[in-house]
Amino acid sequence: MSEILIISGKGGTGKTSLTAAFSHLARKHVLCDLDVDAPDLHLLLHPENTVVTEFYSGHEAIIDIEKCDNCGVCSDVCEFDAITHTNVLPTISPLKCEGCKVCVEFCPSDAINFPEKHCGQWYKSDTRFGPMLHAQLIPGEENSGRLVALLRQNAKAFAKEQALDLVLSDGPPGIGCPVISALTGTDLAVIVTEATPSGFHDMARVTDLCHFFKIPVGIIINKCDINQDQTNEINQYCRKNDIELIAELPHDVAVTNAMVKGMTITEFQENGFSDLVKKAWQKIEKMAGTS
Repeated sequence: MSEILIISGKGGTGKTSLTAAFSHLARKHVLCDLDVDAPDLHLLLHPENTVVTEFYSGHEAIIDIEKCDNCGVCSDVCEFDAITHTNVLPTISPLKCEGCKVCVEFCPSDAINFPEKHCGQWYKSDTRFGPMLHAQLIPGEENSGRLVALLRQNAKAFAKEQALDLVLSDGPPGIGCPVISALTGTDLAVIVTEATPSGFHDMARVTDLCHFFKIPVGIIINKCDINQDQTNEINQYCRKNDIELIAELPHDVAVTNAMVKGMTITEFQENGFSDLVKKAWQKIEKMAGTS
């Protein structure tokens, strides 16, 4: 079983649209959307949830008003100013609470509960291209890296159980904790960039991250014709660093038209841009050893 991750140094490069198209072309695979903070692969694939699981991570402090004697110790020991102490009762701001448990340990009345924090949900779903695992964090919640790891673990277990050959994942943008959690241990990272200065800069950063974790890398330049000088610079970067340039894809309004209809470009179009995507997928399969 192989694991292919589609990532980008920045948002807006076309990563998710290409992942959806690759899912249409792939065989015997499970799809995984690892962008748990702002997922949008479901907008193209219209998954039907078969299993919904609540995601809990970390803890939050909650005052039991029946036990609290308003002594003020909790607000004194809180280093994050999360507890406001008044003449009535102390209150805890969930946005400021870091879940450090200091107030719980020092409360003389044992008046502070410390339950696990509900951070979101993750789903196992059916799509027209096969099974899909995805998730949604509650806005502002943390621990996205842990949720990414949970999705990967379950996707690989499901693929093994169903005798599937591939886990194809749409990764989060950037180079932070969710990306590291999505990247480590994968078989191939495909970086989708664009012919802009920010696209090149962020592509180079996430490429360095892949090299640090010794993950094989391939690069796709999307909208390559909007700035030929920048495309040439990315080409030079790939040659200098011995990186496989998988494809150069031009800007094409057909991609937008497909998205408007809720379709992948490979479903919407039988030639042109679609053919370039198909050739890119053939290269990716060869690089990952799944062809």
